Amino acid sequence: MELVKEIERYQPSNEQEAQDKAQMLRFIAENDDCLLRSNEVAHLTASLWTVNPARTKALMVYHNIYHSWSWVGGHADGDPDLRAVALRELREETGVVHGRLVSDEIFSLETLTVDGHVKRGVYVPSHLHLNVTFLAEADEDEALSIKADENQGVCWFPLADALRASTEPWMVEHIYKKLADKCVRY
Repeated sequence: MELVKEIERYQPSNEQEAQDKAQMLRFIAENDDCLLRSNEVAHLTASLWTVNPARTKALMVYHNIYHSWSWVGGHADGDPDLRAVALRELREETGVVHGRLVSDEIFSLETLTVDGHVKRGVYVPSHLHLNVTFLAEADEDEALSIKADENQGVCWFPLADALRASTEPWMVEHIYKKLADKCVRY
């Protein structure tokens, strides 16, 4: 699987990424259904850290399940092309159709915990998202739209404000802060 090779080539930027990379590679090797959410223990997901071309703002959605401002992303649902998955989620969750990847390279890796929740009337047990993040740029003047079944808001935030807007302390400290710092240097 090409995705495995890409993850293997990725150079972690910190201990969190190194540990999560190793965990992902082990899980993928041991689980043929790692791209499917029917694997209730863990499955692959893709996210975008979407910034304006000046890299001064990040695009966030107010996520219904997490009750917090967060990045854009979603489930692979069997598709090993995580870039396409992430870009599809950008269109679906924000209405942005002209977003583009800054690079084909993986921008970040993370294992994320997901608490049990109800989605579309069905209980989803707690599980892990083995997440691959890409960096994207979009024009902050492009029209935005809400995807009501997933989010209640879509907004561009100055990078520092994006960190303050999220009500998920672990995500802010370990993921969003890292992504904001990396995108300025990238």
